Order: sequence, then C-alpha cells, then structure tokens
Amino acid sequence: MSLQDPGGPRVLTSQRCDRAYVAGGTIGCLRPVNPMGLTRLAVLDRDLRERRSIKLTGFPNRLRVSDSGRMVSWTLFIDGHSYAGNGFSTSAGILDTRTGKMAASLEEFAVTVDGRPYRAADVNVWGVTFTRDDNRFYATMASAGHRYLVEGDFTARTLRSVADGVECPSLSPDGTRIAFKAAVGGDPAKGWRLSVLDLASGRRVALAESRSVDDQALWLDDHDVAYGLQRSDGVNDVWAVPADGTGQARLLVPGANSPSVDIPTPAGTTPGP
Repeated sequence: MSLQDPGGPRVLTSQRCDRAYVAGGTIGCLRPVNPMGLTRLAVLDRDLRERRSIKLTGFPNRLRVSDSGRMVSWTLFIDGHSYAGNGFSTSAGILDTRTGKMAASLEEFAVTVDGRPYRAADVNVWGVTFTRDDNRFYATMASAGHRYLVEGDFTARTLRSVADGVECPSLSPDGTRIAFKAAVGGDPAKGWRLSVLDLASGRRVALAESRSVDDQALWLDDHDVAYGLQRSDGVNDVWAVPADGTGQARLLVPGANSPSVDIPTPAGTTPGP
C-alpha cells in the first residue's frame, strides 16, 4: 500500500514473518522456528525471493534494514518478553548483505561511556537504527540501571554513549533527530512516552501520543513518525503523530504491525542482496 492511501488494498504474500522490515529493495523477515526460541532471519529481495537465511537464538523483537538495503539488524529476547524492569536479556546483531560480514552480538563491541572505556557483565544492546553511510548506527545499551543511546561503528566494532534514558531509537531522514520511547518518570513499569531527541542541542520533546508506546518508531518523513499499538482485543494498529510535539495521533493502518517505508535505491547503486 502507499503512504498516500495507507488504508487502501493490501496484498497477502506467502511469506510468514513475526517481524518484517523493507528498505532499498531488501526485506528482512524474522521467523520463529519453534517455541524453544529458535528463530530464522530471512533476507529477501523485492520479489520475495530468499537470498540468505541465518539461524538465530531468541524470540523476535526488533528488526531494521538500512535505507540502501545493504545492512540488516535484529534484536531478539533471550530471557523475558518485556523491557519493563530488569528481568530480561537481549541479543542484537548486524549483517552486511553485500560482503556477508556479520556481527552476531553487538555486546562484543568495545564500549565507551562518557568518554571512558566501559566493561560490565550486565550489558544489553537492542533497537538498532542505521545512518545513511551504512556503517554507523544508533542503538540502546543498558547497564547498571542506565539505558544509553549509543552510536556504533560496524567496521571499528565500537559503541559510544551519546545520551541517557533513550530506548528503541529511530533516526530521522535528515539525520538530526532520534525518535524514541522514554520511560515515564524514569520507571519502565509506568509505561513509555514517545519522544524526540535533537542530537545537536540535546533537547527532548514529548509527542502528542499519550498512550504507552512500546515500539521502535518509524519516521514516515521529516515531520511524522509511525508506531504500532495493540488494542484490548490483541489486534495491532499502526498510528502516526507529528514529530514536533504538536497535533494529535491518528490511525494510519488498522490491523497492521511492523511499519516500514521502502525508500527507492538511489540511481547507480545496487540493492543489498
């Protein structure tokens, strides 16, 4: 369906995914294989042909593809099924579909917090969002009661803290802002408030969506973000809200989840797979 008519006709495919994301002609698909936590990452092309498949351990949670379609990142729950509290652990990785190089666990990257090398046994990383250069990315890193926004370098295998209290980041198309979920009152048990961080100034704005949003938001453009919300009957809908704190939330796609916008591959380049 198109952004101009999000409630328009839908196409049912043969591909079954618990989480899906498409960008630059690449489709990432997380498929649970069994109830014991075996998951498969399938990398598909625009025609839904499978180009690569990787076995993973954990339960599908987050999934992102870089705008070019080259890089694919996933987050899985290893223990627990909620970010509310400390009783969970995650596994996040990145695949370069062009070279085949893979970082199976971002927790193995060298970390600096406030400019100093940091090591701890309780480090968890999740919720990757890519920059336009396909090498740098942002993610959440939790440790010692903090949930940091970190900037990562895939080639250098490093993570650097940028801000605290930022979860499930999503980088704006212009690269200047991060949409994220903020724990209400600093306590995840109280729910989440969808917010936006200006990377240059550090200014944070709470968005007009007042319901608890436990999702990694998607930028539809430079002005609006989309996200999934579950109804009381268990069905998910996709909503949208202005990214500057004004306006109000609006229903974008009923009965849907895992929103993504397939950005056309720039002329002269080749999609990831």
